[in-house]
Amino acid sequence: MRLRIQITGLVQGVGFRPFVFRLAEVIDLKGFVLNDTSGVLIEVEGEKHALNEFLVRIEKEKPVLSKIYSLQHAFLERAGYTDFVIRESSEGGEKRVPILPDIAICKECLRDITNPKNRRFLYPFTNCTNCGPRFTIITALPYDRKNTPMKDFRICPDCEKEYYLPSDRRFHAQPNACHSCGPWISLYDCEGTMIHEKEDALEKAVNLIRKGSIIAVKGIGGYHLICDATNNKSVETLRERKQREEKPLAVMFPDLDAVRNETLLSDLEERALESIEKPIVIVKKKGDTLLADALSPDNSTVGAFLPYTPLHCLILRKLKKPVIATSANITDEPIVKDEKDAFARLSNIADFILTHNREITRRCDDSVVRISAERQVPLRRSRGFVPLPIVIPFSFDKPCLALGPYMNNTIAVGIDNKVYLSQHIGDLDTLRAANFYEETIYDFLRLFDLKPGIVVADMHPGYFSTKFGELHFGARLVKVQHHYAHILSCMTENALPEDARVIGFAFDGTGYGPDKTIWGGEVLIASYRSFERVYHLSPYRLPGGDRAVMEPGRTGFSLLYELMGDSAENSGLISLSQEEKSFYLNMIKKEINSPLTSSMGRLFDGVSSIIGVRHAVSYHSQASVELEQLALRSDETGSYPVSLGKGIIGHGPMIEMIVNDLEADLPREAIAKKFHNTIVKIIVFTAELLRTETGIAHVALSGGVFQNSLIIEQAFYQLKERGFIPIIHQLVPPNDGGISLGQAVYSQFI
Repeated sequence: MRLRIQITGLVQGVGFRPFVFRLAEVIDLKGFVLNDTSGVLIEVEGEKHALNEFLVRIEKEKPVLSKIYSLQHAFLERAGYTDFVIRESSEGGEKRVPILPDIAICKECLRDITNPKNRRFLYPFTNCTNCGPRFTIITALPYDRKNTPMKDFRICPDCEKEYYLPSDRRFHAQPNACHSCGPWISLYDCEGTMIHEKEDALEKAVNLIRKGSIIAVKGIGGYHLICDATNNKSVETLRERKQREEKPLAVMFPDLDAVRNETLLSDLEERALESIEKPIVIVKKKGDTLLADALSPDNSTVGAFLPYTPLHCLILRKLKKPVIATSANITDEPIVKDEKDAFARLSNIADFILTHNREITRRCDDSVVRISAERQVPLRRSRGFVPLPIVIPFSFDKPCLALGPYMNNTIAVGIDNKVYLSQHIGDLDTLRAANFYEETIYDFLRLFDLKPGIVVADMHPGYFSTKFGELHFGARLVKVQHHYAHILSCMTENALPEDARVIGFAFDGTGYGPDKTIWGGEVLIASYRSFERVYHLSPYRLPGGDRAVMEPGRTGFSLLYELMGDSAENSGLISLSQEEKSFYLNMIKKEINSPLTSSMGRLFDGVSSIIGVRHAVSYHSQASVELEQLALRSDETGSYPVSLGKGIIGHGPMIEMIVNDLEADLPREAIAKKFHNTIVKIIVFTAELLRTETGIAHVALSGGVFQNSLIIEQAFYQLKERGFIPIIHQLVPPNDGGISLGQAVYSQFI
């Protein structure tokens, strides 16, 4: 297969291309390396294990003078290279000033802050040209100190000397500062009374965490809520105050060894943890972990990440144990980024607030990734990656603005042959989220100096993003079907050419269809110009509509009604009250607020309810997540029957056999695994049927269901075994966080 790597940083004129050439020759890879307008582009082909080795070694063995600010990579279909060459530099495309993401602290700066003899010992804002904040402090281009919050700090003679000395690694480091001239931290109680400043504040905050307190800590893209990850009482208190009852919490570890002590890591997971982006990586917990049970209850995985700012590094080094480091907000609201907001919104959550006096220009959550099918799949693309562009295989005729969906929203702008996705915005269901959304749109248009010639929104008439587009962009607005945008995003990031066609499986929660029903279990034949809905999950009703998202028992009862009719009301198969069952039956029969849906995501929820996992949830997709966790405990290889005909994937036979297995007392773990196996069987069998009819070999897997590790890995490998070319997400999330990419691409082909 082929590995494409796009690198920005100090990678031109430092021997980087010869280094890549030698490394490719040693590992026996074919392809090319070239300089382009944004850095270095590499494509190599070979066996997967060799490509993995190349990816790991390129970061560890790079030339001494080189610096990598970002590294985006994706595994693609073979191109058939026969040798490895250094190609002529690419001059194509407009040379835009790159806006870099926030870069994790480098090893040299880490040595500075931990060396008592260094003048920056314990200084929590230490940076150089190779690390530090970028995206979250830029107010305008060019990236000069006067266009950042650092303009408020008069640089001292020592820092100024470094800033103007070409041989110094802090040469033109815009946020350059030290104890004498730069920002500092302060510790407050939640009444707004300052307790300590500078080093004393750091020492006191660490002691408070050690004693069980919850501290709100200001970082580079917003505040974290931090507490001892091994203290169950502290974690439970944090959950209660944050109103995050059960959703897993991310854990920041002091170093990689500490992660290894508590989790089971693969080489690619270690590489992701140590990468320049420092994302949260979903990894498997050890059975004898010291981590608090309350951090990810009933879940075999944990979101682990490493400190990426000097302040985080200092806290973790002094504490010498992992901490919960979760976004500082009430659940589903935007992350807090300034002091006024912190004292107003966090005083009932945190015991103390550790803040600083360097302004955050724009909020930016942590990124989240998961290694699936030996690929890095983003679940949330934000800090460390944004605003790096997705390079696409064609160019835009006119600048585009994509407004994104309703849940997991990101927006995007398309210019030249690049699409720039925003940081994670989230669900647009609160006033604060709506304000953040509007703020981000105009921030991106101003930052990129862009006047969009075309604006793209989701087809759903009720989405806030769609209404925003109608109100503000009028005649320039076009709309695209939700699931088609999913498939377009997957095609684009996998660099499929303009004439490509794919069999697309868009499996997610909900999306509005042209027939005005709720789609979600869709099989499409798609190109960049059009799509055909060739199969979809058999429609069933959602009693209560959107209420069913948080109450899977409603969907479970509806699926039983499809099977049993009125007798579902008296069935003991689902542990709902008689009053609830009668109420849902009446809604379904009279079609009262019970829309039809073909949603695969809701099918997962319904099956979860039927087998007794979840009838109500405290966060989106909890029922599906716990169903996956149940299935992971089983080695069951069987599956359930489904019907396939006249464009319909009939789930009735499967529900009937699940009921039979329940009545036969088959373990829930085995039922859950058989259900997952069945979804994979649907994908593989349908793809084989459509390949026979169309000759199409590319299969695109997109939508929130493909965050499920069992589904994506089994489907990927089984399709590959049968000669298909499966393509999955590696640069943008499979969930709705990647839809704005597909929307932007749609604008080019209408």
